[in-house]
Amino acid sequence: MAVWLWLRCVIGPSLHRIHRPQDYPRPESRAGRRGWDYHPRGLERHTDSILSWASVLWSLSYYSSPLILSYLYRKGYICSTKLIPISQYIGTVLVCLLGVACLRGWGRWRNPEYHQFITILEETKKNHTSSNKKKLASYDFDFSHWPADFSWTEFSNPKLSKAGVSLLKPEPKHRGAADSLLTSLRTLPCHIIGYLIAHSFGRRMLYPGSVGLLQKAMRSMLQQGRAKLIEEYDGQRNKLVACDGNQIDTVFVDRRRNKSHGKTLVICCEGNAGFYEVGCMSTPLDGDYSVLGWNHPGFAGSTGVPFPQNEANAMDVVIQFAVHKLGFQLSDIIVYAWSIGGFTATWAVMSYPEIRALVLDASFDDLLPLALKVMPDSWRPLVTHTVRQYMNLNNAEQLCKYQGPVLLIRRTKDEIITTTGPEDIMSNRGNDLLLKILQHRYPSVMKEDGIRAVREWLAAGSQEDGESVYTGYQVDDDWCLSVLQTFQTDTDASFFGQEEMNLEGRPQLALFLARKYLRNFETTHCTPLPFSEFHVPSKLQEASKKEK
Repeated sequence: MAVWLWLRCVIGPSLHRIHRPQDYPRPESRAGRRGWDYHPRGLERHTDSILSWASVLWSLSYYSSPLILSYLYRKGYICSTKLIPISQYIGTVLVCLLGVACLRGWGRWRNPEYHQFITILEETKKNHTSSNKKKLASYDFDFSHWPADFSWTEFSNPKLSKAGVSLLKPEPKHRGAADSLLTSLRTLPCHIIGYLIAHSFGRRMLYPGSVGLLQKAMRSMLQQGRAKLIEEYDGQRNKLVACDGNQIDTVFVDRRRNKSHGKTLVICCEGNAGFYEVGCMSTPLDGDYSVLGWNHPGFAGSTGVPFPQNEANAMDVVIQFAVHKLGFQLSDIIVYAWSIGGFTATWAVMSYPEIRALVLDASFDDLLPLALKVMPDSWRPLVTHTVRQYMNLNNAEQLCKYQGPVLLIRRTKDEIITTTGPEDIMSNRGNDLLLKILQHRYPSVMKEDGIRAVREWLAAGSQEDGESVYTGYQVDDDWCLSVLQTFQTDTDASFFGQEEMNLEGRPQLALFLARKYLRNFETTHCTPLPFSEFHVPSKLQEASKKEK
Protein backbone atom coordinates (compact mmCIF):
# COMPACT_ATOMS: atom_id res chain seq x y z
CA MET A 1 0.00 0.00 0.00
CA ALA A 2 2.80 2.41 0.93
CA VAL A 3 4.70 1.63 -2.29
CA TRP A 4 1.57 2.15 -4.38
CA LEU A 5 0.89 5.49 -2.71
CA TRP A 6 4.50 6.55 -3.25
CA LEU A 7 4.15 5.74 -6.96
CA ARG A 8 1.02 7.89 -7.08
CA CYS A 9 3.03 10.70 -5.50
CA VAL A 10 5.73 10.28 -8.16
CA ILE A 11 3.35 10.60 -11.10
CA GLY A 12 0.73 12.69 -9.32
CA PRO A 13 -0.15 16.31 -10.14
CA SER A 14 1.46 19.39 -8.68
CA LEU A 15 -0.56 20.84 -5.82
CA HIS A 16 -0.82 24.64 -5.90
CA ARG A 17 -3.28 25.74 -3.23
CA ILE A 18 -5.61 24.40 -0.57
CA HIS A 19 -9.06 25.95 -0.28
CA ARG A 20 -10.94 25.63 2.96
CA PRO A 21 -14.39 24.04 2.62
CA GLN A 22 -17.25 26.39 1.76
CA ASP A 23 -18.88 25.80 5.14
CA TYR A 24 -15.70 26.99 6.88
CA PRO A 25 -16.29 30.31 8.71
CA ARG A 26 -15.51 33.19 6.36
CA PRO A 27 -13.22 35.98 7.59
CA GLU A 28 -14.96 39.19 8.61
CA SER A 29 -13.69 41.18 5.62
CA ARG A 30 -14.90 40.14 2.18
CA ALA A 31 -11.34 40.33 0.90
CA GLY A 32 -10.31 37.60 3.31
CA ARG A 33 -9.40 34.35 1.60
CA ARG A 34 -10.50 30.87 2.65
CA GLY A 35 -7.26 29.14 1.78
CA TRP A 36 -3.50 29.12 1.61
CA ASP A 37 -0.79 28.26 -0.89
CA TYR A 38 0.68 24.80 -0.70
CA HIS A 39 4.29 24.99 0.48
CA PRO A 40 6.37 21.94 -0.44
CA ARG A 41 9.14 20.92 1.91
CA GLY A 42 12.84 21.09 1.10
CA LEU A 43 13.30 17.92 -0.95
CA GLU A 44 10.09 18.36 -2.91
CA ARG A 45 10.75 22.07 -3.46
CA HIS A 46 14.25 21.59 -4.88
CA THR A 47 13.39 18.62 -7.09
CA ASP A 48 10.27 20.36 -8.36
CA SER A 49 12.38 23.38 -9.26
CA ILE A 50 14.73 21.18 -11.29
CA LEU A 51 11.86 19.57 -13.17
CA SER A 52 10.24 22.96 -13.79
CA TRP A 53 13.42 24.31 -15.35
CA ALA A 54 13.69 21.17 -17.46
CA SER A 55 10.14 21.79 -18.68
CA VAL A 56 10.97 25.39 -19.59
CA LEU A 57 14.09 24.31 -21.48
CA TRP A 58 12.07 21.71 -23.34
CA SER A 59 9.51 24.34 -24.34
CA LEU A 60 12.25 26.68 -25.54
CA SER A 61 13.86 23.84 -27.49
CA TYR A 62 10.52 22.90 -29.04
CA TYR A 63 9.71 26.39 -30.29
CA SER A 64 13.27 27.00 -31.51
CA SER A 65 13.73 23.50 -32.97
CA PRO A 66 13.86 24.71 -36.61
CA LEU A 67 16.79 26.98 -35.77
CA ILE A 68 18.50 24.31 -33.67
CA LEU A 69 18.16 21.65 -36.37
CA SER A 70 19.41 24.07 -39.00
CA TYR A 71 22.46 24.91 -36.88
CA LEU A 72 23.24 21.24 -36.18
CA TYR A 73 22.92 20.42 -39.88
CA ARG A 74 25.29 23.20 -40.91
CA LYS A 75 27.82 22.08 -38.30
CA GLY A 76 27.61 18.48 -39.50
CA TYR A 77 26.13 17.02 -36.31
CA ILE A 78 23.23 15.28 -38.05
CA CYS A 79 25.02 12.07 -38.93
CA SER A 80 25.29 8.63 -37.33
CA THR A 81 28.71 9.23 -35.79
CA LYS A 82 27.51 12.39 -34.07
CA LEU A 83 23.96 11.35 -33.22
CA ILE A 84 24.99 8.29 -31.18
CA PRO A 85 26.90 10.24 -28.49
CA ILE A 86 24.20 12.94 -28.48
CA SER A 87 21.53 10.30 -27.88
CA GLN A 88 23.64 8.90 -25.05
CA TYR A 89 23.83 12.32 -23.42
CA ILE A 90 20.08 12.75 -23.79
CA GLY A 91 19.46 9.30 -22.30
CA THR A 92 21.66 10.14 -19.32
CA VAL A 93 19.76 13.37 -18.73
CA LEU A 94 16.42 11.53 -18.90
CA VAL A 95 17.59 8.94 -16.36
CA CYS A 96 18.72 11.74 -14.04
CA LEU A 97 15.36 13.49 -14.41
CA LEU A 98 13.59 10.22 -13.63
CA GLY A 99 15.62 9.98 -10.43
CA VAL A 100 14.71 13.56 -9.57
CA ALA A 101 11.03 12.74 -10.10
CA CYS A 102 11.32 9.76 -7.75
CA LEU A 103 12.92 11.96 -5.10
CA ARG A 104 10.13 14.49 -5.53
CA GLY A 105 7.61 11.68 -5.02
CA TRP A 106 9.39 10.75 -1.80
CA GLY A 107 9.17 14.35 -0.61
CA ARG A 108 5.47 14.48 -1.44
CA TRP A 109 4.82 11.20 0.32
CA ARG A 110 6.35 12.58 3.51
CA ASN A 111 4.21 15.74 3.36
CA PRO A 112 0.89 15.17 5.21
CA GLU A 113 -0.97 17.79 3.14
CA TYR A 114 0.00 16.19 -0.16
CA HIS A 115 -0.53 12.73 1.31
CA GLN A 116 -4.12 13.64 2.18
CA PHE A 117 -4.68 15.28 -1.21
CA ILE A 118 -3.49 12.32 -3.27
CA THR A 119 -5.64 9.97 -1.18
CA ILE A 120 -8.75 12.08 -1.87
CA LEU A 121 -7.90 12.32 -5.57
CA GLU A 122 -7.55 8.56 -5.98
CA GLU A 123 -10.77 7.95 -4.06
CA THR A 124 -12.63 10.45 -6.25
CA LYS A 125 -11.37 8.79 -9.43
CA LYS A 126 -12.70 5.46 -8.18
CA ASN A 127 -15.99 6.81 -6.84
CA HIS A 128 -16.97 10.20 -8.28
CA THR A 129 -19.69 11.07 -5.77
CA SER A 130 -20.78 14.56 -4.79
CA SER A 131 -19.16 14.21 -1.36
CA ASN A 132 -15.82 13.18 -2.86
CA LYS A 133 -16.10 15.95 -5.45
CA LYS A 134 -16.66 18.46 -2.65
CA LYS A 135 -13.54 17.25 -0.85
CA LEU A 136 -11.49 17.40 -4.05
CA ALA A 137 -12.74 20.92 -4.80
CA SER A 138 -10.77 22.07 -1.76
CA TYR A 139 -7.55 21.67 -3.77
CA ASP A 140 -6.10 23.53 -6.73
CA PHE A 141 -3.85 21.22 -8.75
CA ASP A 142 -2.92 20.35 -12.33
CA PHE A 143 -6.25 20.19 -14.11
CA SER A 144 -5.24 17.29 -16.36
CA HIS A 145 -5.73 15.01 -13.34
CA TRP A 146 -9.18 16.41 -12.49
CA PRO A 147 -11.98 13.84 -13.05
CA ALA A 148 -14.54 14.75 -15.72
CA ASP A 149 -17.74 16.30 -14.35
CA PHE A 150 -19.82 16.43 -17.53
CA SER A 151 -19.62 14.98 -21.02
CA TRP A 152 -21.56 15.88 -24.15
CA THR A 153 -22.47 12.19 -24.50
CA GLU A 154 -24.73 12.46 -21.45
CA PHE A 155 -27.34 14.36 -23.48
CA SER A 156 -26.27 13.86 -27.11
CA ASN A 157 -26.15 10.93 -29.49
CA PRO A 158 -22.47 10.08 -30.16
CA LYS A 159 -23.30 8.95 -33.70
CA LEU A 160 -24.65 12.38 -34.60
CA SER A 161 -21.65 14.45 -33.54
CA LYS A 162 -18.49 12.52 -34.37
CA ALA A 163 -17.33 15.26 -36.73
CA GLY A 164 -18.24 18.02 -34.30
CA VAL A 165 -20.96 20.64 -34.35
CA SER A 166 -21.90 22.36 -37.59
CA LEU A 167 -20.16 25.53 -38.79
CA LEU A 168 -20.95 27.92 -41.61
CA LYS A 169 -18.63 27.10 -44.50
CA PRO A 170 -17.42 29.45 -47.26
CA GLU A 171 -19.47 29.07 -50.42
CA PRO A 172 -17.59 26.93 -52.97
CA LYS A 173 -16.88 28.34 -56.40
CA HIS A 174 -18.72 26.37 -59.08
CA ARG A 175 -16.50 25.14 -61.90
CA GLY A 176 -16.52 22.37 -64.45
CA ALA A 177 -14.95 19.02 -63.58
CA ALA A 178 -11.86 19.50 -65.77
CA ASP A 179 -11.40 23.10 -64.68
CA SER A 180 -11.81 22.09 -61.05
CA LEU A 181 -9.13 19.41 -61.36
CA LEU A 182 -6.65 21.78 -63.01
CA THR A 183 -7.36 24.44 -60.42
CA SER A 184 -6.83 21.95 -57.59
CA LEU A 185 -3.46 20.91 -59.00
CA ARG A 186 -2.42 24.50 -59.57
CA THR A 187 -3.39 25.58 -56.06
CA LEU A 188 -1.98 22.49 -54.32
CA PRO A 189 1.20 24.30 -53.16
CA CYS A 190 -0.97 27.06 -51.72
CA HIS A 191 -3.05 24.49 -49.83
CA ILE A 192 0.06 22.83 -48.40
CA ILE A 193 1.68 26.11 -47.35
CA GLY A 194 -1.61 27.36 -45.90
CA TYR A 195 -1.99 24.20 -43.84
CA LEU A 196 1.55 24.50 -42.50
CA ILE A 197 1.07 28.18 -41.65
CA ALA A 198 -2.24 27.59 -39.88
CA HIS A 199 -0.92 24.69 -37.82
CA SER A 200 2.39 26.32 -36.89
CA PHE A 201 2.84 30.03 -36.23
CA GLY A 202 -0.54 31.13 -37.62
CA ARG A 203 -2.59 29.54 -34.88
CA ARG A 204 -0.20 30.79 -32.21
CA MET A 205 -0.31 34.34 -33.59
CA LEU A 206 -4.09 34.26 -33.58
CA TYR A 207 -4.35 32.67 -30.11
CA PRO A 208 -1.18 33.57 -28.17
CA GLY A 209 -2.84 32.35 -24.99
CA SER A 210 -2.34 28.78 -26.24
CA VAL A 211 1.47 29.15 -26.20
CA GLY A 212 2.90 27.14 -23.33
CA LEU A 213 5.63 29.65 -22.48
CA LEU A 214 3.06 32.42 -22.01
CA GLN A 215 1.00 30.19 -19.76
CA LYS A 216 4.07 29.38 -17.67
CA ALA A 217 4.79 33.10 -17.31
CA MET A 218 1.19 33.75 -16.23
CA ARG A 219 0.86 30.71 -13.96
CA SER A 220 1.02 32.65 -10.70
CA MET A 221 -1.48 35.23 -11.94
CA LEU A 222 -3.89 32.53 -13.09
CA GLN A 223 -3.66 30.71 -9.77
CA GLN A 224 -4.41 33.92 -7.87
CA GLY A 225 -7.38 34.69 -10.11
CA ARG A 226 -8.74 31.18 -9.71
CA ALA A 227 -8.33 31.37 -5.93
CA LYS A 228 -10.32 34.61 -5.90
CA LEU A 229 -13.18 33.09 -7.89
CA ILE A 230 -13.35 30.00 -5.69
CA GLU A 231 -12.72 31.51 -2.27
CA GLU A 232 -14.40 34.91 -2.53
CA TYR A 233 -17.22 34.06 -4.94
CA ASP A 234 -17.72 30.37 -4.03
CA GLY A 235 -16.91 29.37 -7.59
CA GLN A 236 -17.25 25.74 -8.65
CA ARG A 237 -14.62 24.37 -11.01
CA ASN A 238 -15.71 21.70 -13.47
CA LYS A 239 -14.17 19.69 -16.29
CA LEU A 240 -16.34 19.25 -19.38
CA VAL A 241 -15.62 16.79 -22.19
CA ALA A 242 -16.55 18.08 -25.65
CA CYS A 243 -17.54 15.93 -28.62
CA ASP A 244 -13.99 16.05 -30.01
CA GLY A 245 -12.57 14.72 -26.75
CA ASN A 246 -11.12 18.04 -25.61
CA GLN A 247 -11.40 18.73 -21.91
CA ILE A 248 -12.72 22.21 -21.13
CA ASP A 249 -11.81 24.00 -17.91
CA THR A 250 -14.77 25.96 -16.50
CA VAL A 251 -15.78 27.79 -13.35
CA PHE A 252 -19.34 28.57 -12.27
CA VAL A 253 -20.41 31.22 -9.76
CA ASP A 254 -23.98 30.60 -8.57
CA ARG A 255 -25.95 33.67 -7.45
CA ARG A 256 -29.46 32.23 -7.72
CA ARG A 257 -30.21 32.19 -4.02
CA ASN A 258 -29.66 35.71 -2.79
CA LYS A 259 -28.92 38.07 -5.68
CA SER A 260 -31.36 40.13 -7.75
CA HIS A 261 -29.84 39.12 -11.09
CA GLY A 262 -28.77 35.67 -9.95
CA LYS A 263 -31.39 33.77 -11.94
CA THR A 264 -29.79 35.03 -15.14
CA LEU A 265 -26.64 33.22 -16.26
CA VAL A 266 -23.93 35.11 -18.14
CA ILE A 267 -21.63 32.85 -20.16
CA CYS A 268 -18.31 34.62 -20.79
CA CYS A 269 -16.17 34.08 -23.90
CA GLU A 270 -12.61 35.34 -23.49
CA GLY A 271 -10.19 36.96 -25.93
CA ASN A 272 -7.24 35.40 -27.73
CA ALA A 273 -4.95 35.81 -24.72
CA GLY A 274 -7.67 35.82 -22.08
CA PHE A 275 -8.40 33.29 -19.37
CA TYR A 276 -11.46 33.09 -17.16
CA GLU A 277 -9.17 33.52 -14.15
CA VAL A 278 -8.21 37.06 -15.16
CA GLY A 279 -10.67 37.85 -17.95
CA CYS A 280 -14.06 39.40 -18.50
CA MET A 281 -15.90 37.40 -15.81
CA SER A 282 -15.36 40.24 -13.35
CA THR A 283 -17.80 42.50 -15.23
CA PRO A 284 -21.01 40.45 -14.79
CA LEU A 285 -19.85 39.33 -11.34
CA ASP A 286 -19.91 42.96 -10.24
CA GLY A 287 -23.54 43.04 -11.34
CA ASP A 288 -24.50 40.04 -9.16
CA TYR A 289 -25.26 37.75 -12.11
CA SER A 290 -24.63 34.03 -12.07
CA VAL A 291 -21.57 33.59 -14.27
CA LEU A 292 -20.04 30.67 -16.17
CA GLY A 293 -16.51 31.13 -17.48
CA TRP A 294 -14.50 28.74 -19.62
CA ASN A 295 -11.08 28.60 -21.24
CA HIS A 296 -10.43 28.12 -24.94
CA PRO A 297 -9.05 24.72 -26.02
CA GLY A 298 -5.34 24.74 -25.28
CA PHE A 299 -5.65 27.53 -22.69
CA ALA A 300 -4.64 26.78 -19.07
CA GLY A 301 -6.53 23.65 -17.98
CA SER A 302 -8.35 23.11 -21.30
CA THR A 303 -6.86 20.66 -23.79
CA GLY A 304 -6.73 20.78 -27.59
CA VAL A 305 -5.95 23.59 -30.02
CA PRO A 306 -8.17 26.63 -30.64
CA PHE A 307 -9.24 26.09 -34.23
CA PRO A 308 -12.80 27.20 -35.12
CA GLN A 309 -14.23 23.68 -35.04
CA ASN A 310 -12.75 22.96 -31.62
CA GLU A 311 -13.90 26.35 -30.37
CA ALA A 312 -17.48 25.67 -31.43
CA ASN A 313 -17.37 22.17 -29.93
CA ALA A 314 -16.22 23.65 -26.63
CA MET A 315 -18.94 26.30 -26.65
CA ASP A 316 -21.54 23.65 -27.36
CA VAL A 317 -20.63 21.52 -24.35
CA VAL A 318 -20.54 24.65 -22.16
CA ILE A 319 -24.13 25.48 -23.13
CA GLN A 320 -25.23 21.87 -22.68
CA PHE A 321 -23.64 21.90 -19.23
CA ALA A 322 -25.43 25.14 -18.32
CA VAL A 323 -28.80 23.75 -19.37
CA HIS A 324 -28.67 20.10 -18.34
CA LYS A 325 -26.35 20.19 -15.33
CA LEU A 326 -26.77 23.66 -13.86
CA GLY A 327 -30.49 23.85 -14.62
CA PHE A 328 -30.73 27.14 -16.54
CA GLN A 329 -33.19 27.71 -19.36
CA LEU A 330 -31.83 29.06 -22.63
CA SER A 331 -34.12 32.06 -22.19
CA ASP A 332 -32.26 32.87 -18.95
CA ILE A 333 -28.80 32.83 -20.56
CA ILE A 334 -26.88 35.88 -21.79
CA VAL A 335 -23.71 35.36 -23.81
CA TYR A 336 -21.03 37.99 -23.20
CA ALA A 337 -17.87 38.01 -25.29
CA TRP A 338 -14.75 40.10 -25.55
CA SER A 339 -12.65 40.46 -28.71
CA ILE A 340 -12.08 37.13 -30.51
CA GLY A 341 -14.53 35.49 -28.13
CA GLY A 342 -17.17 36.95 -30.42
CA PHE A 343 -16.75 33.94 -32.70
CA THR A 344 -17.93 31.38 -30.16
CA ALA A 345 -20.54 33.81 -28.85
CA THR A 346 -22.11 34.38 -32.27
CA TRP A 347 -21.94 30.65 -32.97
CA ALA A 348 -23.80 30.03 -29.72
CA VAL A 349 -26.69 32.39 -30.47
CA MET A 350 -26.85 31.14 -34.06
CA SER A 351 -27.10 27.52 -32.90
CA TYR A 352 -29.31 28.24 -29.87
CA PRO A 353 -31.62 31.08 -30.98
CA GLU A 354 -33.62 30.85 -27.74
CA ILE A 355 -30.72 32.46 -25.85
CA ARG A 356 -31.93 35.65 -24.22
CA ALA A 357 -29.35 38.17 -25.46
CA LEU A 358 -25.84 38.72 -26.78
CA VAL A 359 -23.28 41.34 -25.69
CA LEU A 360 -20.16 41.75 -27.84
CA ASP A 361 -17.34 43.92 -26.50
CA ALA A 362 -14.51 45.04 -28.81
CA SER A 363 -15.35 42.40 -31.40
CA PHE A 364 -15.17 42.38 -35.20
CA ASP A 365 -17.14 41.21 -38.21
CA ASP A 366 -14.56 39.04 -39.97
CA LEU A 367 -10.98 37.97 -39.29
CA LEU A 368 -9.73 38.32 -42.87
CA PRO A 369 -9.35 42.15 -42.99
CA LEU A 370 -7.42 42.07 -39.71
CA ALA A 371 -5.18 39.25 -40.94
CA LEU A 372 -4.43 41.10 -44.17
CA LYS A 373 -3.45 44.15 -42.12
CA VAL A 374 -0.47 42.42 -40.51
CA MET A 375 0.73 40.48 -43.57
CA PRO A 376 2.58 41.70 -46.69
CA ASP A 377 0.38 42.58 -49.67
CA SER A 378 2.16 39.95 -51.76
CA TRP A 379 0.81 37.29 -49.38
CA ARG A 380 -2.82 38.33 -49.91
CA PRO A 381 -3.98 35.21 -51.86
CA LEU A 382 -2.23 32.89 -49.42
CA VAL A 383 -3.60 34.70 -46.36
CA THR A 384 -7.11 34.72 -47.81
CA HIS A 385 -7.00 30.99 -48.51
CA THR A 386 -5.52 30.13 -45.10
CA VAL A 387 -8.05 32.19 -43.16
CA ARG A 388 -11.05 30.93 -45.10
CA GLN A 389 -10.00 27.29 -44.87
CA TYR A 390 -8.60 27.03 -41.35
CA MET A 391 -9.41 30.17 -39.33
CA ASN A 392 -12.70 31.43 -40.73
CA LEU A 393 -13.95 33.56 -37.84
CA ASN A 394 -17.04 34.88 -39.61
CA ASN A 395 -18.75 36.65 -36.72
CA ALA A 396 -21.09 38.82 -38.79
CA GLU A 397 -22.32 35.93 -40.90
CA GLN A 398 -23.16 33.93 -37.78
CA LEU A 399 -24.73 36.90 -36.02
CA CYS A 400 -27.11 37.48 -38.93
CA LYS A 401 -28.60 34.04 -38.19
CA TYR A 402 -29.71 35.26 -34.75
CA GLN A 403 -32.86 37.30 -34.26
CA GLY A 404 -32.61 38.15 -30.57
CA PRO A 405 -31.39 41.27 -28.74
CA VAL A 406 -27.80 42.31 -29.45
CA LEU A 407 -25.54 44.99 -27.98
CA LEU A 408 -22.18 45.94 -29.48
CA ILE A 409 -19.61 47.83 -27.41
CA ARG A 410 -17.08 49.75 -29.51
CA ARG A 411 -13.78 50.86 -27.99
CA THR A 412 -13.14 54.29 -29.52
CA LYS A 413 -9.36 53.99 -28.99
CA ASP A 414 -9.11 50.35 -30.01
CA GLU A 415 -5.68 49.51 -31.42
CA ILE A 416 -6.28 45.82 -32.16
CA ILE A 417 -9.37 45.51 -34.36
CA THR A 418 -8.66 48.59 -36.48
CA THR A 419 -7.19 48.08 -39.94
CA THR A 420 -5.15 51.31 -39.92
CA GLY A 421 -4.72 52.61 -36.39
CA PRO A 422 -6.61 53.67 -33.25
CA GLU A 423 -6.75 57.26 -34.46
CA ASP A 424 -8.90 56.19 -37.45
CA ILE A 425 -12.12 55.19 -35.75
CA MET A 426 -13.78 54.33 -39.06
CA SER A 427 -11.30 51.48 -39.55
CA ASN A 428 -12.67 49.78 -36.42
CA ARG A 429 -14.21 46.51 -37.61
CA GLY A 430 -16.94 46.90 -35.01
CA ASN A 431 -18.44 49.46 -37.40
CA ASP A 432 -18.71 46.83 -40.11
CA LEU A 433 -20.30 44.41 -37.67
CA LEU A 434 -22.98 46.98 -36.82
CA LEU A 435 -23.67 47.86 -40.45
CA LYS A 436 -23.98 44.22 -41.48
CA ILE A 437 -26.48 43.32 -38.79
CA LEU A 438 -28.55 46.46 -39.41
CA GLN A 439 -28.56 45.87 -43.16
CA HIS A 440 -29.65 42.29 -42.58
CA ARG A 441 -32.39 43.07 -40.07
CA TYR A 442 -33.64 46.33 -41.57
CA PRO A 443 -32.94 46.25 -45.32
CA SER A 444 -35.52 48.93 -46.17
CA VAL A 445 -34.16 51.29 -43.52
CA MET A 446 -30.51 50.77 -44.39
CA LYS A 447 -30.65 52.22 -47.87
CA GLU A 448 -28.00 54.62 -49.14
CA ASP A 449 -29.19 57.57 -47.06
CA GLY A 450 -29.63 55.44 -43.94
CA ILE A 451 -26.14 53.95 -44.29
CA ARG A 452 -24.68 57.41 -44.86
CA ALA A 453 -26.27 58.73 -41.67
CA VAL A 454 -25.02 55.78 -39.61
CA ARG A 455 -21.50 56.14 -41.01
CA GLU A 456 -21.51 59.82 -40.10
CA TRP A 457 -22.53 58.92 -36.55
CA LEU A 458 -19.88 56.19 -36.35
CA ALA A 459 -17.20 58.63 -37.50
CA ALA A 460 -17.82 60.81 -34.45
CA GLY A 461 -14.76 60.49 -32.25
CA SER A 462 -16.43 61.40 -28.97
CA GLN A 463 -19.79 61.13 -27.27
CA GLU A 464 -20.37 64.86 -27.75
CA ASP A 465 -19.74 64.62 -31.49
CA GLY A 466 -22.06 61.63 -31.71
CA GLU A 467 -24.84 63.51 -29.94
CA SER A 468 -24.28 66.43 -32.29
CA VAL A 469 -24.81 64.18 -35.31
CA TYR A 470 -27.87 62.62 -33.68
CA THR A 471 -29.51 65.94 -32.92
CA GLY A 472 -28.45 67.32 -36.31
CA TYR A 473 -30.68 64.76 -37.98
CA GLN A 474 -33.50 65.76 -35.60
CA VAL A 475 -34.16 62.19 -34.51
CA ASP A 476 -37.48 61.85 -32.70
CA ASP A 477 -37.13 58.86 -30.38
CA ASP A 478 -40.87 58.63 -29.71
CA TRP A 479 -41.65 58.52 -33.42
CA CYS A 480 -38.99 55.89 -34.02
CA LEU A 481 -40.34 53.74 -31.21
CA SER A 482 -43.87 53.99 -32.55
CA VAL A 483 -42.70 52.94 -36.02
CA LEU A 484 -40.79 50.01 -34.58
CA GLN A 485 -43.80 48.92 -32.56
CA THR A 486 -45.91 49.02 -35.69
CA PHE A 487 -43.63 46.72 -37.61
CA GLN A 488 -42.39 44.65 -34.68
CA THR A 489 -42.70 40.86 -34.85
CA ASP A 490 -42.85 38.47 -31.96
CA THR A 491 -39.23 37.40 -32.42
CA ASP A 492 -37.72 40.89 -32.27
CA ALA A 493 -36.49 40.49 -35.84
CA SER A 494 -37.72 43.79 -37.22
CA PHE A 495 -37.20 43.06 -40.87
CA PHE A 496 -38.41 46.06 -42.84
CA GLY A 497 -38.31 44.11 -46.07
CA GLN A 498 -41.85 44.64 -47.29
CA GLU A 499 -42.49 48.24 -46.29
CA GLU A 500 -40.63 51.20 -47.80
CA MET A 501 -39.71 54.09 -45.52
CA ASN A 502 -40.16 57.64 -46.74
CA LEU A 503 -37.01 59.52 -47.67
CA GLU A 504 -37.12 61.86 -44.68
CA GLY A 505 -37.71 59.27 -41.99
CA ARG A 506 -35.17 56.66 -43.03
CA PRO A 507 -31.95 58.34 -41.77
CA GLN A 508 -33.56 59.16 -38.43
CA LEU A 509 -34.72 55.59 -37.90
CA ALA A 510 -31.32 54.25 -38.99
CA LEU A 511 -29.57 56.45 -36.41
CA PHE A 512 -32.04 55.44 -33.72
CA LEU A 513 -31.39 51.77 -34.41
CA ALA A 514 -27.62 52.27 -34.54
CA ARG A 515 -27.63 53.86 -31.10
CA LYS A 516 -29.77 51.00 -29.76
CA TYR A 517 -27.37 48.38 -31.08
CA LEU A 518 -24.01 50.03 -30.36
CA ARG A 519 -22.54 51.88 -27.40
CA ASN A 520 -19.19 53.63 -27.34
CA PHE A 521 -16.62 53.15 -24.60
CA GLU A 522 -13.75 55.63 -24.76
CA THR A 523 -10.77 53.40 -24.02
CA THR A 524 -8.32 50.94 -25.57
CA HIS A 525 -8.83 47.30 -26.48
CA CYS A 526 -7.54 45.61 -23.32
CA THR A 527 -9.04 47.85 -20.63
CA PRO A 528 -11.41 45.82 -18.42
CA LEU A 529 -15.03 46.74 -19.00
CA PRO A 530 -16.59 48.26 -15.87
CA PHE A 531 -20.04 47.04 -14.95
CA SER A 532 -21.43 50.53 -15.54
CA GLU A 533 -20.81 49.94 -19.26
CA PHE A 534 -22.39 46.47 -19.24
CA HIS A 535 -25.99 46.71 -20.41
CA VAL A 536 -28.23 43.76 -21.18
CA PRO A 537 -30.05 44.41 -24.46
CA SER A 538 -33.77 43.79 -24.52
CA LYS A 539 -36.38 43.39 -27.20
CA LEU A 540 -37.42 46.65 -28.76
CA GLN A 541 -40.96 46.26 -27.44
CA GLU A 542 -39.59 46.14 -23.89
CA ALA A 543 -37.20 48.99 -24.60
CA SER A 544 -40.06 51.17 -25.76
CA LYS A 545 -42.03 50.51 -22.58
CA LYS A 546 -39.02 51.38 -20.41
CA GLU A 547 -38.35 54.65 -22.19
CA LYS A 548 -41.97 55.70 -22.05
